[in-house]
This record gives sequence, structure tokens and C-alpha cells, in this order.
Amino acid sequence: MAERYLILEDGSSYRGEGFGAEATTTGELIYNTNLTGYQEVVTNQIYHNQIIIFSQPSIGNTGISHDAYESILPTAKGMVVRDVTNFSVDRSRRLTLDTYLKQHNIPGISGIDTRHLIRKLRDAGPMNGSIVAVDDAHAFDQLHATVLTNRQVAAVATPKPYPNPGTGYNVVVIDFGLKNGLLRQLSERRCNVTVVPWDTTAENILNLDPDGVILSSGPGSPMDLPQSVLEMIQVVEERIPLFAIGLGHELFGLANGANVVPLDAEYHGSSHPIRRIITNDIVFASQGQGYAVEAKSINRERLITTYVDLINGTVQGLRHRDFPAFSVQFFPDGGPGPDDNRDLFDEFMEIMGSREG
Repeated sequence: MAERYLILEDGSSYRGEGFGAEATTTGELIYNTNLTGYQEVVTNQIYHNQIIIFSQPSIGNTGISHDAYESILPTAKGMVVRDVTNFSVDRSRRLTLDTYLKQHNIPGISGIDTRHLIRKLRDAGPMNGSIVAVDDAHAFDQLHATVLTNRQVAAVATPKPYPNPGTGYNVVVIDFGLKNGLLRQLSERRCNVTVVPWDTTAENILNLDPDGVILSSGPGSPMDLPQSVLEMIQVVEERIPLFAIGLGHELFGLANGANVVPLDAEYHGSSHPIRRIITNDIVFASQGQGYAVEAKSINRERLITTYVDLINGTVQGLRHRDFPAFSVQFFPDGGPGPDDNRDLFDEFMEIMGSREG
């Protein structure tokens, strides 16, 4: 493997060996602490324009599985790992990680002290970085000159509606950069799903006569989306059962008067305990967030907090007092990570059934 460098905007440089595409890339550096599921992580659209640092030291030894894609076309900018395995130990997986990244022009770098990098990002907060062939002054100048677009949802969400047919409840999924795990959960429950673009109007959503509406997860800041999205949520939540996830949860909070603030250090993993307030029990879930609904800004006459992260104290779930609408910050479908919270999809089904009755 060819020698490559990971350079950071603070001026630091790390030498390693390249794998995947032989390309130069620039993106926001984030880290993921999941022990498994690198394929689900790199294909998750929340990592659009980001270079992912994996805390798990060995990456690549399970190859690429056909049933573990969270999107068809990954839009992550790169991978940083301690050790990479460029073969699959599972004979049913014919595609290696190295080949997969080459197919999608995503570069990777191995031989990096990822624990050191993660500690740096925890202390300093998010910063941009580049994977380059030479760590000279020109490379740093290019890094500092690069401006990453804030139109992230528009870059990854579907531009036009498409169906995921079933015979059960009619569910409209608003795509802000959804994970395929969401569609798998709805398919298991036989839902007739229509996926629509993020900027679909409330009128067009209601014209589809949905039994329920889901706001999907997605990349970037909810404040980068126009006011019309919040107005759509306000109309829909009064009329149709609504379930919001990830970025959708943040938008749900904004639409109901709460503030959303950036985290000092993003968290991506599944090791944080989360308290389910109504039962006071502890659950674990796959999380990926750089923003959070500000607890002190929540209008308690409109919203109830349902889940709280016990490590960083962030609000992980909300429920509307007057309408059949609720949200979670984490990924209830897992992919990767625990599946402790898939019952939230069953709860959504029950709400749609109650409304039908």
C-alpha cells in the first residue's frame, strides 16, 4: 500500500498507508466507537462530507455484505483506521472493503493511532482534515481553503418520490438522508411506504392519505433547512401520527419551539446508556449526533422529554402532549448497534391502529 498522510486544520500530520481509492479528500473529521458494523457506518448518509475515524482497531475482516447497506451510494469522504484487512474471512462475502471503497472513490488510511486522534477531537471539538499523498504546505493551504457545503440534505435525499410497497398501513417517509434500516423495519411490519423528498409540502403529504408520517434521519444542521420544513411539520403533526428520528427529531423539536444546539464533541457509537423516563429503565442504542435539542428550551406545555442520555445529558426523545407525535435522537433500527428500541416501530403501528379505530 502506498504511503499517505492525514493532515488536520490545526497543523498536525499523521503518516500511514493508503487503501481504497487513490484520491485526495477533505471532510469534517468525526469518530465512531461501534465495535462492529463498519459497512453500515460508511453507508449511512449522516456521514456525508465526513471522514470517519474508527475506534475499533481492526476494520475490513468481514468484507461487504449485501444485506448491510444503509444507502446505495455512500457519500462519506474517507476512512481512518488502525489496521485494515483487505480480504474477507467470510466466504459468503465476495467484495472486500478495499475494493468497495475503490468502486465509490473513497480513500482510506491505515496505521494511524486512532485513540490519540479521538482524544484530540474530544478535547478540541470537530475539525476538518484531508487524506493526501504529500503533507506539504500546498496540501495544508488546500485544506484551509476548502469550504464544505451546508446543503447536505439536498445532496443525499431523494429528488422525487418512490414506493416501497406493502399491504399494511400507508406510511409516508420524508427523506432527509434516511437509513435503509428504517425501510427494513417498516417492511417487516408490511407497511405500504412512499418515500418523498425533504421539501415536500404538507398539502402533498396529506394528499397521499397516510396513516402515519416518519421524519427520517439525515446529515448536517437542522438550522440549515428552511422555515417551510418546520411549517410542514406543524401542519402534519396536528393531523397524522408522526414519528421523527435523528435529524427529524431535531426538526420536530424546532417546530415545537425548542432550540437545537451543537455538541462540544459529536458522539457516534452505541456505548452511552439512555434512560427511558416513563419506566426508568436503561437502554442502549446506535447514536450519531452533532446537535441536540436544548433541554431548558423545551416548552413543557407542548412537549414531554421521554429519553435522556446519561453520559452527556442530551435529550434523546420527545413526545407531544396534544398530538400523536413523538421522536427519538438515536436510531431505533440499530444498523449497527443494539436493537433494544425496535419496539418504537411497534408503538408507531399501534398509534396508527388507534387512529384508524
